[in-house]
Amino acid sequence: MIAATDVGGLAVALGVGLLIGIERERRKGNGSTRGSAGVRTFALVALAGALAAMLGSVALAVGGAFTVLAALATWRRGSGADPGLTTEFAMLVVFLLGVLAMREPALAAGTGVLVALLLATKTRLHRFVREALTEQELHDALLLAAAATIVLPLLPDRAVDPWQVLNPRRLWLLAVIVMAINAAGHVALRLLGTRWGLLVAGLAGGFASSTATTAAMGALARRDPALATTAACAGALSSVSTVVQLAVVVAVVSPALLARIAAPLAAAGLAILLFSARAVWRDRAGTGGAQARIAGRAFEPRHALVFVGVVAGVLLLAAATRQALGDAGLAVALALSGLADVHAAAVSAAQLVDAGQAPLDLAATALALAFAANTVAKAAVAFAVGGARYGLRLLPGLALMVAAFAAMLALAG
Repeated sequence: MIAATDVGGLAVALGVGLLIGIERERRKGNGSTRGSAGVRTFALVALAGALAAMLGSVALAVGGAFTVLAALATWRRGSGADPGLTTEFAMLVVFLLGVLAMREPALAAGTGVLVALLLATKTRLHRFVREALTEQELHDALLLAAAATIVLPLLPDRAVDPWQVLNPRRLWLLAVIVMAINAAGHVALRLLGTRWGLLVAGLAGGFASSTATTAAMGALARRDPALATTAACAGALSSVSTVVQLAVVVAVVSPALLARIAAPLAAAGLAILLFSARAVWRDRAGTGGAQARIAGRAFEPRHALVFVGVVAGVLLLAAATRQALGDAGLAVALALSGLADVHAAAVSAAQLVDAGQAPLDLAATALALAFAANTVAKAAVAFAVGGARYGLRLLPGLALMVAAFAAMLALAG
């Protein structure tokens, strides 16, 4: 009896072979330069891999060796100064995907689609690498990869100061986030243009870290003053993500507290949205000439380090103040926590309410103070990283957001 999993694996292998074979068939060319491997060859190679997986290790060795030899023969028949090896390596990959399909059909199917997409985007990829991507952007991409994959894992994941608040790995993670958001903003600028690229990057980056996004946009504004207004709008939009995240984390821990602050959160989000929309509308003709200056560094490492320094300073100040005051006052403690992370303050307040250890109104007031303190920290980061031109454009929106939150909280009380 043939198992259903074997039939499914064979079907996936055949489908992957046909998909990649169709793409290769379209690129075989005509006449004397016509390639050897097309849709039938790739379908058979994938089925050979699947059958070899069913028959055992000997069949796998024989099938793999035959595929490699066939690919080498195909490559030797290629004409021209640079025949390339894409088709030949694709044959080997398809054979291996056929083997994988008998063990992990879903993984093989998804990988096969990715391989087909990679092959189909040859022209676009070549144009991007050769014409669009600059040497400096490539260097920045490698620097970001090294910061995330080499430096970050080597740093200790523990506090190293007397107050137990400075964690080197977490601080460096913030630096990586700043550089990554800045790089994402740079890519969005290249793809979507000056205005929409920055706004999309700001809104999306806020879900990772609104403060980090504020710093990243400040770095862009300092590099190109013509982008200061649009970068400030993008930094303001990152606070919309903060509002959404606050609502989510509070809802999970204490629905009662969410009901108390839902209207203030909505008012704060609406205020920052209206501020950003008005600023973008007023600046609709101001960034048109900045598109030509988009090429350059994807991010500035020095600005990321400045941001981390500001955060570390805020953490130390909060820890020292908390040690001096002791446990005096929930509002003071949460406000100090909000300087570094308003979400942590929100979770703390929600947990206290849920456990019955804090009155609802007191927790809401403490959360408002934490929200205001976090906004002050963002403003400090904006001026430190982006300079006065960027900070002064962002400050009114941040102030309007906090004022809307406080006013609605007072009315709701």
